[in-house]
Amino acid sequence: MNTANLITTFSWGNYSPLNTLKVLDLACGSGHNGAWFAERGADVTFVDRNAEAFPALQEAFPHCDLLQADLESGALPALGQFDVVLVFNYLHRPLMPWITQRLAAGGLLFYETFNRAQAALGKPSNPEFLLQEAELLHTFAKLETLHYFEGKLINNNAQPQEKAQLIARNSAGFSD
Repeated sequence: MNTANLITTFSWGNYSPLNTLKVLDLACGSGHNGAWFAERGADVTFVDRNAEAFPALQEAFPHCDLLQADLESGALPALGQFDVVLVFNYLHRPLMPWITQRLAAGGLLFYETFNRAQAALGKPSNPEFLLQEAELLHTFAKLETLHYFEGKLINNNAQPQEKAQLIARNSAGFSD
């Protein structure tokens, strides 16, 4: 799988060198988004309930951490703060305040997942896993919005998907 365009098209020139960043890749799946940072020397913590991809990630990036955790169990992992938090194709609303708390002062949140219009196109179609209109903007309103998009995107298989994207910065320096 390819790294999300939201990450690769972002203007990283105004931020610390990528090899100095601490990155959290939540519900990472294969880890392809976090791997983009790890390839550039960043310290990435990959978190997923399914550890299937972990052996390959550990071999490729021995400097990174891997954490098998069910983010929906209610027992959230004790993690510090990060310069970058990645959430792609995952939605568990009770986790949102915890995500905000993982952002260090100046930290960036990259969030992209399906919105309610996706149900007309196919899976996922369960409203529990689909964002309402402007939900990311409202949920992360304490953060400074750098980019927001809601609408149709074309995936790597040339299939249309309805998604919302948010890049936001913790400019107020919220902490635990």
